[in-house]
Amino acid sequence: MRFIGKAILYLFLICTGLFLVTFPIYFFNIDMKLTSMIEPLLLKHYDRIDRDQHL
Repeated sequence: MRFIGKAILYLFLICTGLFLVTFPIYFFNIDMKLTSMIEPLLLKHYDRIDRDQHL
């Protein structure tokens, strides 16, 4: 019975920790800010790829 209580406690702590990490990322829109910083590098890479334009 104590094992189930500890398992529930650890599950609660893990979920709370994940929430505390992901909430500021969502609130401050950090993921899109990082994406906008990486975008020029990705565009530079994908613009160099040869494309087959035939339909």
